[in-house]
Amino acid sequence: MGNPVRFLLTGGERNDITQIEGLLDGLQARHVLADKGYDGQRAMDAIAASGAKPVVPRRRTTAQWRSFDSHLYKERNLIERFFNKIKHFRRIATRYDKLARNYAGFLNLVAAIKCAA
Repeated sequence: MGNPVRFLLTGGERNDITQIEGLLDGLQARHVLADKGYDGQRAMDAIAASGAKPVVPRRRTTAQWRSFDSHLYKERNLIERFFNKIKHFRRIATRYDKLARNYAGFLNLVAAIKCAA
């Protein structure tokens, strides 16, 4: 757990939640762990459509109450640790590559190295 399953590159100005459907497409999971940024109807619908249960804390501005497994949510720190590890590679953190395919290639290489370690 905490290792990447799929990467989708977007422009820097795009919100992550716009890619939720593509990230979940074809994946079989019992739970989807995400931060409060994914507490939106679009994400909840996509998670439900994939047959998984959302483990997403509620934002203060969300009117509808939804419970989530706080003990399982603590496992999300593994995902955050992975992102912190790959940011040690300056080429990833600053995105020197001009072409998306070059950046994606290096991102996959770094992910393979960090997952194996």
